[in-house]
Amino acid sequence: MSTQGKIVKVSGPLVIAEGIPGARMYDVVRVGRERLIGEVLEIRGEKVSIQVYEETGGLKPGEPVESTYQPLSVELAPGLLGNIYDGIQRPLDLIRAERGDFIERGIEMKAIDREKEWEFEPRVREGEEVTAGDILGTVQETEIVEHRIMVPFGIKGKVVRIHSGKAKVEDVVAVIKTPQGEEKKICMLTRWPVRKMRPYRQQLAPKEPLITGQRVIDTFFPIAKGGTACIPGPFGSGKTVIQHQLSKWADADIIIFVGCGERGNEMADVLRQFPKLKDPRTGKSLMQRTILIANTSNMPVAARESSIYTGITLAEYYRDMGYNVALMADSTSRWAEALREMSGRLEEIPGEEGYPAYLSSRLAEFYERAGRVICLGKDGREASLTAIGAVSPPGGDLSEPVTQATLRVVRVFWALVSELAYQRHFPAIHWLRSYSLYIDNLRDYFAKEVASDWMDLRNRAIALLQREDELKETVRLVGLDVLSDEDRIAMETARSLREDFLQQFAFHEVDTYSPIKKQYLMLRVILKYYDLSLQALKRGASLDKLISLPVREDIARMKYIPNENVEREIGRIEQKLKDEIEELVKVKIS
Repeated sequence: MSTQGKIVKVSGPLVIAEGIPGARMYDVVRVGRERLIGEVLEIRGEKVSIQVYEETGGLKPGEPVESTYQPLSVELAPGLLGNIYDGIQRPLDLIRAERGDFIERGIEMKAIDREKEWEFEPRVREGEEVTAGDILGTVQETEIVEHRIMVPFGIKGKVVRIHSGKAKVEDVVAVIKTPQGEEKKICMLTRWPVRKMRPYRQQLAPKEPLITGQRVIDTFFPIAKGGTACIPGPFGSGKTVIQHQLSKWADADIIIFVGCGERGNEMADVLRQFPKLKDPRTGKSLMQRTILIANTSNMPVAARESSIYTGITLAEYYRDMGYNVALMADSTSRWAEALREMSGRLEEIPGEEGYPAYLSSRLAEFYERAGRVICLGKDGREASLTAIGAVSPPGGDLSEPVTQATLRVVRVFWALVSELAYQRHFPAIHWLRSYSLYIDNLRDYFAKEVASDWMDLRNRAIALLQREDELKETVRLVGLDVLSDEDRIAMETARSLREDFLQQFAFHEVDTYSPIKKQYLMLRVILKYYDLSLQALKRGASLDKLISLPVREDIARMKYIPNENVEREIGRIEQKLKDEIEELVKVKIS
């Protein structure tokens, strides 16, 4: 009996084959004489529909198709960090070094270096009982990340032998005897199906924010570690730059950046920038804790569909070691478009705007793999996986299916608007249209770690911006002169909040990252200007003089104060503000 099937039809990335013995859903297959990589999507009788992850030009009916009888999986071992992979985990830097700038069809290359030796340090002793998730030993993967070798899922028993010293990823580092008497050999290299969630012991409620250094996010719309967020916005509104900023500065231990269907030059920019960037916490290269997955718009469309699964599986693997991991997906709209194309070629009944009916469930499955958890293993280590996805709605229309399906499952919404982008206000996150449902979870953290009045200041700032929006309508109708002095001060303070606090320059050496303490101090000074100005107005101070106080220039430049001098310098500005208003009203103000 033949072990091979044959192609009967080719339609773009979709190949129909027949005669594959024992074909199963989601098995990886090799298509044609060039052995292109594909995945089984549908089985109807003898006919099998295959999604091919490479260019199918030149394929023809009659060519062989062979199943590997394995699901699409990623390799997990030391050596992942600092690498760039395509959507099916082929190492692009190694392919370039061996084959040149263009990826040949059907190329096979191991994701993990099999020849590199690692210094394995055991964490268990012979005779010790272990269970799935327990840490057998560690390897120093980079200068800043310790790679923890865990007991694979489904294995428990007594350690019969444990290695110490140098080892390659395929060498046996431990032997575990199961209760059934079977000896399991454990090496550092494991594999995991990308569409299957990795197990954990228990899911926990989020309680700590993911500090990003972006003021509009951390202060107004924070995301928790283990949370989910989406960044929808039209072309040119800054989605990619925000994703890059979060990748650079978020206080996660590991960053996974998935470039899914975006322009190749944007991904090239990431590759040029990241190796030069220093981690603000360690001073080492940011790439030492980063994995990049590139499946840009000029790569095969079908591979986009697998790229975010590849990314989140790698993220889960490091989460299971006990790390806080952040995954950036840019963008899930391109992934959904790949789903739509394959669904159309499979002749499935289309849903809204041609997307498949299962779009919402697929998005939910992806985001639900995020969370704060207690990992498997006896030590009960806590870890988190935060998922942040950009959405690119056509024409900025937030009512389109991908955005709406995403908003139903995520808990943070950062609304990018083109009006702010055209005004050169970046990040172009609108302060009245965005929201975070983690505020109540994080209230205690900010009160304890930042300041007891943090929530009060945040709420007052948002209320002032809301008031400014309402007053703008009055100004449009009857002009600025009809406003009371108190309303004029409210509008001036709101303008200061927008321009001096919310606006942030991603390419400025200092302003690119703002520590949470600096954010609090800046907000406190701006609102103090509002409070003291209201007091001064009651004492007869001139509105024009309050608006033109010299200290307002200092307030506008607070964002550029070096982070190491921030408390002293902002304290000086606060005192100067008080002195100038006291000079104006000739009375001491408390």
